[in-house]
Amino acid sequence: MNDVIFRRDDPRLGRFELRPVAPAQDAPLLHAWVTHPKSVFWLMQGADLQAVEDEYARIEASGHHEAYLGLHDGKPAFLVEKYDPAQSEIAGLYDERPGDVGMHFLTAPTEQPVHGFTLAVLVTVMELLFADPATERVVVEPDIRNAAVHRLNAAVGFRVEHEISLADKTAHLSTCTRADYRTTQESHA
Repeated sequence: MNDVIFRRDDPRLGRFELRPVAPAQDAPLLHAWVTHPKSVFWLMQGADLQAVEDEYARIEASGHHEAYLGLHDGKPAFLVEKYDPAQSEIAGLYDERPGDVGMHFLTAPTEQPVHGFTLAVLVTVMELLFADPATERVVVEPDIRNAAVHRLNAAVGFRVEHEISLADKTAHLSTCTRADYRTTQESHA
């Protein structure tokens, strides 16, 4: 499948690409990822294969939520969801603005972690989102217990706005403006 919608070359880690999730085709791989013990914050630990396929088919059909399979040097390595916060569970729980886009990402569980890989994935996701000139700010709501993702988010410019209670977690509602993201990237250049 060669439906790549975005590509980024990382000077240290190689090529990162994104293509739309194909629910039926990708469900076995995604099921292994989202039910893995390391993916506890994805909140699909007990999902069976059909539930994973159904979830990504629902996302595909929604019109306001998109899922992408991320490739690293041509091999599946991460998952990204982009959504309209105004059409989500966080609608009304923060200061919504025109140009907001919501995001989730998951790196595939691995027994051989590569230093800096997850940050490179997050930079790729942010580049994808800000490639759309309509995107002014990225909004995320990671579980308050997910210290690793809070550090990564801060590294690319996210600021915690406040805590919110959602159906299945308490989260740090965090935002990153285009300007804040660019500042972090210039400081690492």
